[in-house]
Amino acid sequence: MGTGPVAGKRVTIRDVARSAGVSYQTVSRALNDKPEIDATTKQRVLDAARELGFRPSRFARGLVRQDTTSIGLVIPDLLNPFFTEVASAALEAARRRGWHVVVYDTADDPEQELSTLRVIGSQVDAIVGYLSGPADTIDTHTSGIPVVHIGRTRPGSGHGAIVVDGEQAVHAAIDHLVGTGRGMIGMLDHDRPGEPSVRQGWFHDALRAHGRTGPVVGAAQSVDGGQRGLAALLAVQPRLDGLFTYNDVIGIGALREARRRGLDVPGELAVIGFDGLEIGTIVEPPLSSVRIDTRRLGTMAVEQVAAMLAGEPAATTVIVGELLLRGSS
Repeated sequence: MGTGPVAGKRVTIRDVARSAGVSYQTVSRALNDKPEIDATTKQRVLDAARELGFRPSRFARGLVRQDTTSIGLVIPDLLNPFFTEVASAALEAARRRGWHVVVYDTADDPEQELSTLRVIGSQVDAIVGYLSGPADTIDTHTSGIPVVHIGRTRPGSGHGAIVVDGEQAVHAAIDHLVGTGRGMIGMLDHDRPGEPSVRQGWFHDALRAHGRTGPVVGAAQSVDGGQRGLAALLAVQPRLDGLFTYNDVIGIGALREARRRGLDVPGELAVIGFDGLEIGTIVEPPLSSVRIDTRRLGTMAVEQVAAMLAGEPAATTVIVGELLLRGSS
């Protein structure tokens, strides 16, 4: 059992949470006999409350009687279909539990993300999503509630994480391009200055395994960005005949630019994206891609929240990508 509060100070629900080593939402559920908490954790909370002499205030009783779990889902760009698919899966998983979900689009802006955390940190039971800020800053605004990161490899102490591992699938993609006779393979990465993506590292490693190097150009994460990116890459390397893109949206833009230039895909230029989105099936030719199971991504994030609300420790779940070959390669 943890250390109790200072003598003479009113005992709060957060004191009980600190003493029992759980979130204050878990204390609320234990005191209200909610089903989303295991018996051992519940007893630990009740013992801590009894030992500290906890008596709920009217406000705390409101927390205890809260019947609906609310989740804040933080997404960087809902116009990107990858994030839309993840959000849809998370919403469905939460709905099955009878939970409410509030979705926030940060426009991939650190300041907007911080502003969002300031607003929702005290209003929801847990936060799930794409958070790019420093771990200590996130902790400042989310103290006492479960946080599950999606796509962040180092989420911070006490935070859960759903991590995407596409390394072997990217290697398989480059192996496929080399194996089908592509002599000059390049990449369109994201366009954040000074921040090459992990996927670019996988791309270079895969080429090095074949004794090769390849040009890389940054592209905005949009169809227009993919068009402009391929134009820039062809200006750097006119002999380009194989292309790997940071995501499918950029890949679809590259296909559009290839068509505009009269290039045969995959005859003159093979293209492989990353995400495996359904939208890749409606372009011509259909886009090959490193597929990430977006439904599992969103579902597992909600499952981790449920486990943390039940008093279980934060965990990391790895989603492994797979090469999905369609008509573009």
